Amino acid sequence: MSKNLIGLVLTALLLAGCPMEEKFIFFPTAEIEATPRDYGVDYEDIYFTTADGVKLNGWLVLSPGALTTLLWFHGNGGNISHRAYAVKPLRDKVRANIFMIDYRGYGRSEGAASEAGTYEDAAAALRYIKSRKDIDSTRIVFFGQSLGAAVAADLAGREQCLAIILEAPFASIRAMAQAIYPWLPIGPLLKTRYDVTEKVKKIKAPLLVVHGENDDIVPFEQGRQVFAAAAGPKQFHALGGAHHNDTFDVGGDAYFAVLRQFIGRADSAR
Repeated sequence: MSKNLIGLVLTALLLAGCPMEEKFIFFPTAEIEATPRDYGVDYEDIYFTTADGVKLNGWLVLSPGALTTLLWFHGNGGNISHRAYAVKPLRDKVRANIFMIDYRGYGRSEGAASEAGTYEDAAAALRYIKSRKDIDSTRIVFFGQSLGAAVAADLAGREQCLAIILEAPFASIRAMAQAIYPWLPIGPLLKTRYDVTEKVKKIKAPLLVVHGENDDIVPFEQGRQVFAAAAGPKQFHALGGAHHNDTFDVGGDAYFAVLRQFIGRADSAR
């Protein structure tokens, strides 16, 4: 189906009041195609429950001697197994523990995805990781990619964290709809907001925004808009030549050094 036809169908459904909006925002898959162990990394397979009773799945990777923990929220497609490749370089080069979760409806997590649901899921993940005796609850860094950046930004506006990293954040769902379908009146009809530019105004922790200059999904300018809207201490890092899903490969060691140094400065400033 072409982009034009998808846009026309979505507009027609929204105008008719059809509650199918989530089908055009969330693209979960159930099959776990890989785990960190496939990349030589031991991990704990974790199940925990949200405040509204949904059972979620996540993976915890502990890095010996690490002081900080990345609470990682992924984008709108696939599941955590499609990010398993990233665990080893993050653990080794950023020198942090990693807790990545699947939102409701993704992977082995129960339920169906929604904006409100992802916020509940993030809060539950934070409660779980804070309950661990082997995790320093004062050194948790929220790390969100794409849609996960919206989830992380919302959580950071409500809960304390050491720092927050937003990679390839969009300004809002409405802004993305306008960017993808500029000729269609979709934005005003959408109930899903994920208004990141508003959410970052509430963040007090140090913020790092990372965006590929050649991002082929979320316009680079939207990452700039998110950064401009943030009120607290902040840093922007443009990845020259990087697209939406190749930041690790294109950025290389320099990319991981930026993350590590940013977290180190945030920890020193406590």
